Amino acid sequence: MGKIRSALEIALERTESVKVDKDSVGQFEAKQKGKKLANEFLGGTIKSMEEEIKKYSGNELASIKQGIFDVLVSQIALPLAKEDLTRIETAGHGLNTVIGNKRFGDIIKQMGQILTRYLDEAAQYEEAIKRQYAPKLRQKEEELSRRMRRQVKLDPFQDPEFAAFFNQNMNALKTNYQNAIDQIRAEAHRFFEEK
Repeated sequence: MGKIRSALEIALERTESVKVDKDSVGQFEAKQKGKKLANEFLGGTIKSMEEEIKKYSGNELASIKQGIFDVLVSQIALPLAKEDLTRIETAGHGLNTVIGNKRFGDIIKQMGQILTRYLDEAAQYEEAIKRQYAPKLRQKEEELSRRMRRQVKLDPFQDPEFAAFFNQNMNALKTNYQNAIDQIRAEAHRFFEEK
């Protein structure tokens, strides 16, 4: 009769050939440290990314920078509100420090202008869409007021027809600006990989 082996014995047998690569573990830990630094930078705990980066060298520095880059490049996105601009611009400045390329610095300056323009246009679009839809909304309010025999005031966003119209128009605007954001992120990757 064959020998019955435990799951532990089988697992140990399969992992005998697996050795711990200390260099890989060190790189992983340095990358995690870089991610933590990036989050602290975004949170305002760290004032100078450049000073933090100077504390490291060699392979550890490369992994630290990779971790910082991964976090900061993910922050480059269309803002939902003006308050998001500060975080996105901070991420851009941090990326510029990690990448260290003057041309990328110019791209980051342009990004701030693009994002401000996007927010301005989005606000203008919203107002224009509301004005355009206002007669139809008033008509719906009057009809509901007649039926219910009391004054009814509708929020345009509660009207499915308005919401669809609004989303269609806003998505067109977002698509145009998202293309610019995608290009900035692609440039960040290209400049980072060239280092």
